[in-house]
Amino acid sequence: MENHLLLCILLLIPAPASSDFLVTHVRNIQKRSADNDLVVNGIEIYNMKIDSKITSRFAHNVITSRAVNRGNVHKEVFFDVELPKTAFITNFSMTIDGVTYPGTIKEKEVAKKQYEKAVSKGQTAGLVKASGRKTEKFTVSVNVEAASKVTFELTYEELLKRQFGKYEMFIKVKPKQLVKDFEIEVNIFEPQGITELEAEGTFITNELQNIIKKTFSEKKGHISFKPTLDQQRTCANCSQSVLDGDFTVRYDVKRTTPDNLQIVNGYFVHFFAPTSLPKLPKNVVFIIDISGSMSGREIEQTREALLKILDDIKEDDFFNFILFGSEVHTWKETLIKATPENLDEARKFVRGIDTEGLTNLYGGIMRGIDMLNDAHEANLVPKRSASIIIMLTDGQPNVGISNTQDIQAHVKKAIEGRYPLYNLGFGYGVDYSFLEKMALENKGLARRIYADSDAALQLQGFYDEVSNPMLMDVELNYPENEISDLTKNHFKHFYDGSEIVVAGRFIDNSQNSLTVDVRGEGANDALSYTTQEDAEQTAKAFEEQEYIFGDYIERLWAYLTIEQLLEKRIAATGEEKENLTAEALDLSLKYKFVTPLTSMVVTKPGDSDNQEEVADKPTEAQIPVFRHPSIASVSYLYTSHPTWYTSVDGDPHFIISVPQKKDAICFNINENPGAVLNLINDPVTGITVNGELIGDKKANSDAKIQNTYFGKLGIANKHLDLKLTVTPEKITIQNGNEKTGFTWLDSVTLQQEGLILIINRKKSLVLRMGSGASFVIVLHQVWKKHPLHQDFLGLYTLDSDKLSEQTHGLLGQFFHPIDFTILEIHPGSDPKKPDATMIVKNNELTVTRGWQKDYRKDPKHGVNVPCWFVHDNGAGLIDGVHTDYVVSSLF
Repeated sequence: MENHLLLCILLLIPAPASSDFLVTHVRNIQKRSADNDLVVNGIEIYNMKIDSKITSRFAHNVITSRAVNRGNVHKEVFFDVELPKTAFITNFSMTIDGVTYPGTIKEKEVAKKQYEKAVSKGQTAGLVKASGRKTEKFTVSVNVEAASKVTFELTYEELLKRQFGKYEMFIKVKPKQLVKDFEIEVNIFEPQGITELEAEGTFITNELQNIIKKTFSEKKGHISFKPTLDQQRTCANCSQSVLDGDFTVRYDVKRTTPDNLQIVNGYFVHFFAPTSLPKLPKNVVFIIDISGSMSGREIEQTREALLKILDDIKEDDFFNFILFGSEVHTWKETLIKATPENLDEARKFVRGIDTEGLTNLYGGIMRGIDMLNDAHEANLVPKRSASIIIMLTDGQPNVGISNTQDIQAHVKKAIEGRYPLYNLGFGYGVDYSFLEKMALENKGLARRIYADSDAALQLQGFYDEVSNPMLMDVELNYPENEISDLTKNHFKHFYDGSEIVVAGRFIDNSQNSLTVDVRGEGANDALSYTTQEDAEQTAKAFEEQEYIFGDYIERLWAYLTIEQLLEKRIAATGEEKENLTAEALDLSLKYKFVTPLTSMVVTKPGDSDNQEEVADKPTEAQIPVFRHPSIASVSYLYTSHPTWYTSVDGDPHFIISVPQKKDAICFNINENPGAVLNLINDPVTGITVNGELIGDKKANSDAKIQNTYFGKLGIANKHLDLKLTVTPEKITIQNGNEKTGFTWLDSVTLQQEGLILIINRKKSLVLRMGSGASFVIVLHQVWKKHPLHQDFLGLYTLDSDKLSEQTHGLLGQFFHPIDFTILEIHPGSDPKKPDATMIVKNNELTVTRGWQKDYRKDPKHGVNVPCWFVHDNGAGLIDGVHTDYVVSSLF
């Protein structure tokens, strides 16, 4: 399992420019230059250390960063650390001029008031956010007075899991400036003995390679990386740091026996990883979503991954492919043995896979289960073989049975615990919570596949993890009258290169020995043996006390117990879920772990009094669902039924949905090209949206009102320091001082801290910033040689209820409920468009029944949306007058 760590100090307030002066002594010049290199915007980070102690796979990591304000005024310093999603934060503190401000771990509900208080003040209250595939970012900032020092210290713990025969700790290093004293130190203690130890970094040059110091002997391993200032530079005279990338530590342990038992202070841990066993034949059913939303790169990457997987399938294996769109298709009617001839035929089939229709997920998965059941009942597959189902989908069920709870119930009943179900969710259009529950109920797991350029490698990588089953139905049995609070001890499959870990607590704390009965089904015969360990043997192995941190086995047991309780809780309901929650919460509080049930309240000094911010533990299922924007029938963005939203499109037409009336109000804003209009402004979430108007290529001298359109949109979240600029030519993301650019020719799914962006090539983009509303921006392209018109943009706001009640702007003011009454409908100047009297906001307005275009589904022609049109730039409907919303710039 990978440990991820990003260290970066972000300095947001610019330093005052220093005056030039004459220096005659060369050494003084060089020294002053070196000193200046260490100070960025007035702040010097003079010490940064990553200290990791790993004892019997359990990692205890302490991240320390020390900085001093060299400027003449106070500065805001940000401390950012990326850590593994599977890790639990256990402690945080910051010390300013000798005064320590510690973090306190509380029940999440108890911490809720602190969270709401921080949000109401417009502060970024969530200190921990998902930031990558396997990482989450902890961020905290504090104002540091001139000449003052601050020390940040963060501690987290994790059990390293074995994959492909090795334990791995992955550290992301990014200090963003030169650091006088930078060090990574890793100490490993393994009672079984260490067989191999390696360390590497993506940023490591030939010169830096020699700086990595690595030693291991018997039970101890040590790695250190401590570059000097000059070694950190990107070039001899550069002030930028080369430390920007991944630092990875891998190791494995000696295995003279299939397992290892350790007993310390009334707790035990049992590691089980037999080697040299013959591999079990396997029976694999691949269930693949081929609905329209998989078109383009997603289906190409799926084909690429399946072709590589076919190269790895062994001749003793059985397999088949099931495809589901609106209909369900199978390659063969039964499971087929992986002979060379059948594999060649399968490759031809895979190359021809293409997309069609909707998402009949239920039909596809039930066909796969039935196929495996039939194969076992008819003895088509070996009795001693491991059966698995791998399902890949990028959307949500919308054909056949589409209720996810009904699907879960049918699937669980059909599988009956006989084989694991692995659900792979492609991108952000999936209901990950549903996929995870269904997999866990059937002894499998869910994994998100990120829609990036390496998606094919991600798919193949997951298959590699489960491609070599060695044992089935593994049970590790312990004396019931001696052990309590046992973690999971029955496993459907054991895969080559992995490891099974079981921990527990002795009923009698003074007991110092344990006997374990191990059973499992192998390729040729059953595995059955007894192993025994006593506390004295463990004590002898742990003579090197400087490598040990506290009651590590007890904490390992607590970590593993909480992790498994939270996993069980996902699929549980009712009283069972309440009991699991209570048990996991009690352990989280006792051992001071930040889990999904607890929060860390961080107190920091403020201008008038101390401020409190809250660090929560995000989960994969909390990542917002984004439906694929290209397929109308599977997306709430483009349904054929009325969808309630607010939008501005065309020249420019504003559409305000009024759900309780099942109707809409619309109005135009007539302003000159170059004017910037404030569309949305939410001071609580920090989200603002502004749009700059453009006109036609040539002004029409005969027209009283010139046509204008939005030629540039600026969307910002000031709390996250994120800005998105969209024009008909390009999309630019600015995160602090870093910029990333795309064009409308790209097809992109991007997730980074506080941002999810999906670009649907040449059509539209979908955006979410933080936990606020979602936005769809539609691209309108015209003939390049058109004498009058030019390309422009439309904006559609979804989930506007995610923004606060203080939201305002030409669109934002209508995110709150609005009511109106229509009276006296009568013929207007256009026989097809009657006029009426509208009572709204205590104003009596003359309105006209008409329609405006919704271009989300069809950017070229649009769909008519009936609405009541308010004249004169929305006078009487909008707050104030339309010129109140003209602002000076896009941001």
